[in-house]
Amino acid sequence: MNAPLLEVQNICKRYAMRRRSLWEKSEMVEALRNVSLRLTQRRSFGLVGESGSGKSTLARLIMALERPDQGRILFEGEDLHRLPRPILRNRRRHFQMVFQDPYGSLDPRHRVARIVGEPLAALAGRSPAEWLDAVIAALQSVGLEAADRHKYPHEFSGGQRQRIALARALISRPKLIVADEPVSALDLPIQAQILNLLRDLQDHFGLTYLLISHDLAVVEYLCDEVAVMFAGKIVEQAPPNQLFQQPAHPYTRRLIDALPQMRPRKPAREIVEQAGLPGSTGCPYAGRCPHVAARCLANDPPLLAVTDGHLSACHFASDVMAQHASIG
Repeated sequence: MNAPLLEVQNICKRYAMRRRSLWEKSEMVEALRNVSLRLTQRRSFGLVGESGSGKSTLARLIMALERPDQGRILFEGEDLHRLPRPILRNRRRHFQMVFQDPYGSLDPRHRVARIVGEPLAALAGRSPAEWLDAVIAALQSVGLEAADRHKYPHEFSGGQRQRIALARALISRPKLIVADEPVSALDLPIQAQILNLLRDLQDHFGLTYLLISHDLAVVEYLCDEVAVMFAGKIVEQAPPNQLFQQPAHPYTRRLIDALPQMRPRKPAREIVEQAGLPGSTGCPYAGRCPHVAARCLANDPPLLAVTDGHLSACHFASDVMAQHASIG
């Protein structure tokens, strides 16, 4: 088995909630709970889940923008959060990020050349001519013109701005690109163009993607492996065809049932919302789950294999799979 490009090992992250008074102790909220994953080079890994599930928090930790409270993030075997700052600065050329908002992620005061060439500022040894050549090559690789380097962001459409963001991510020739909802702010036809561009760039440059999205169709199209996050933990992980055809966690099934269908499905069992379980050691989805039982309230199920390459954190994974198959 090839060594992973990126390995996330048992990551935990907690944040203090805002106090309501000076004398009140801040409550802690767990944003990530023992999250582990592996990204193989030249492959695409998707993270899906609702807002607040911990996807973007994990992205910030992988980019070494924040430190985990527990666990390690290894990039090519190096623990990013133990590297001295000068070495980490140099390593950043190998992993770049593309953000959700193509309007807010580009500085409106700067021309495109400066925006795209910004990552090269951390790398020494380039002459002005080499820097300009790299900027032009990056713009052309995403379908823009060399003359576009003279313009400002407001002169471009949303789709073109996201191409500029991609050019900025590509200019240092990274091995990993973390894309946080890269098409959610775009119209559907433009989304398709950007997704096709991402595929083409992966083939051309040998990129590895970590794609964060709430859109199952996007990750199904682009990703080789998909993990579903809920309440700060991965509750299911599998190749997309297995995940969407035979979900093994009730939360994944609920996400799939919410997608528009060409044919009406039989109604799934009604889900009764229960009171939250603050401080509970049980399953975080127990309050919404139609399969909930006493063991779910007492024990948080670990992420275990239900079939080859298909993991689920559910005590009743086999029942969920069988029920989805009978409804589908």
